[in-house]
Amino acid sequence: MEITDIKIRKIITEGRLRAVVSITIDHMLAVHDIKIVQGDERLFIAMPSRKDENGVFRDIVHPILPEARNMIEDSILDAYQKHLALAEIEAQQAAAAADTEA
Repeated sequence: MEITDIKIRKIITEGRLRAVVSITIDHMLAVHDIKIVQGDERLFIAMPSRKDENGVFRDIVHPILPEARNMIEDSILDAYQKHLALAEIEAQQAAAAADTEA
């Protein structure tokens, strides 16, 4: 199994939810609404879920093996960190450009 694409769909700056992500696996299967959550000690991912008739949230899709979960989580969190770093560089460049225009 290979994650062939990761899209950071939405960045959130308030609360524990940090981002909503979609991944593509083997160019054939898309999984949407994976959440990046700030835990007490670290960031982690939460797979897409829905509330059942008893009010309990159940994953719609999830990895079976811990190794698969780790691979998915590591890939998503790496892409998220790169996205944040790129956004920071772009913000710095925009600020520098604004300073030179002023």
